[in-house]
Formats: sequence, C-alpha cells, structure tokens
Amino acid sequence: MRKNKAKEKLKNGGIVLGGFCNINSPAAVEVLGYLGFDFIIIDGEHGPMDLESSKNLVRAADVVDITPLARVAVNHPQVILRYLDMGCLGVQIPMVNTGAEAEAVANACRYPPVGKRGLAGVRANEWGLTGALGPYTRTANEEVLTIVQVETLQAVSNLDEILAVKEVDMVFIGPTDLSSAMGVPGEVTHPDVLAQLEKLGKAIRAGGKHAGTIGGNPQAVKMLSDWGYNYFAVNVLGMFASAARGYITDSRAAIAK
Repeated sequence: MRKNKAKEKLKNGGIVLGGFCNINSPAAVEVLGYLGFDFIIIDGEHGPMDLESSKNLVRAADVVDITPLARVAVNHPQVILRYLDMGCLGVQIPMVNTGAEAEAVANACRYPPVGKRGLAGVRANEWGLTGALGPYTRTANEEVLTIVQVETLQAVSNLDEILAVKEVDMVFIGPTDLSSAMGVPGEVTHPDVLAQLEKLGKAIRAGGKHAGTIGGNPQAVKMLSDWGYNYFAVNVLGMFASAARGYITDSRAAIAK
C-alpha cells in the first residue's frame, strides 16, 4: 500500500489542491497528476462511473502518484468498503448530518480494533500476495483519509458532535447544497453563505480537524485559506469547460480583429 501523500502534506501543515473527477477518463487523472495536483476525487455521487471504471481511475492515479479518493454516494459500510478495497486512499461521504452518521463513516474506513472495516485479500493489499494482512491493516488505518461533508443546516447545528468523532480526519463544507439549505440555491458567493463558510472553517480547525471545500478559482482559495480551509477541490469537467470557453472566445475575437 502506497503512502497517502495528500494526508501527509496536510499533517505537515500544507494546503492540498485536487479535483472532483466527474468524467470517466483515466487520461484526465494522469494529466492532473503530471501537472502536480495533490489528489483526485472519483465522484461516485454525481459522476457516471461504476465500480469497474472507478478502479481504472485508481490505476491511473497510481501511475502518476496522485492520491486517489472517492466520493461515495451512500453512507453504508459495504459500499465504502468496495472503494477502499480497490485502492482509494480515502473517502468523502456526502450529507453527514449527525455525530452518529460521522461515527458510521469512521468505522467503515478503518479495520479493528479502531473500526469495523471488513478484511479480505483485495487490490488495496495486492490480494494478500506480497505480505501478511495484519501489518497491512495497521498501515491502512494510518493512511486512510476520512472525510465527511457538512451540507445542511442540521449538520451545521450538529457540527460539535461531528467534530468529536476521533477518526474523522476532515470536515468538507459543500457550499452548493449549503446555499440551497440557506434559501439561496446556487448563490455560493451570497454574503450569508460566505459568512457561514468563514464561521465553519474556523470552527472546524479549532476542533482539531482539517477543513475542506470547493476552491473555484485562486482568489477564492486565498480567501478560504485565510479562514482555515486547507483542502480544496475543483470540478474537473468545469475546468475543461472553462479552458474550452476561453479558447473559443479568444480565438474568435482574435480572428475578428
């Protein structure tokens, strides 16, 4: 099992940048790795990938040594297990609203005696062919990055109990769903949403956890990092669309001159 470089960088006080991979493209994962992205999130919530295609994205991440994570659509141990077994070095679970739900995520991510993850010979441990499973479980428990998403007003009100779950490494604030919960759907730069993001980022860090959110552009990343956030994800397809729009717009403008 390889080192979780994104988790190590966070532990050392760094800021990590990555992308939600919502397209089934191993080549896109490789390109982001070669460009220096810290992590990739295989989007099993809003993306079209199934488990088999997700595994090929993990293989692509391994080629370029970018940390593969997965956003898993359901907070269920046997579903989380399959992404970790294929080689993802962490998971990000949406819509976690209570301490009990956060505890369920933590238990699904780690082997006993720390958690309740089921053990087998799988891709993540080279199918048990290269070493004993006992040492692997201890390494896996250290390397896994456990992330819960806070996206509702219920979750905001329960933040303290979520932060109290020891084996949760990070709380990720989903600004789009949060804006919807606050009555301004999609208005992620609304003053009330920004005020909530600032309050939550500072509270998460004060609670001893890493804080993550969407970092749509460098200016937003700078502002949010000042509020304590140290993990930023951007939409991969959105980056492609932005670059493509800029190319076609600028090219047509140049031709017209």
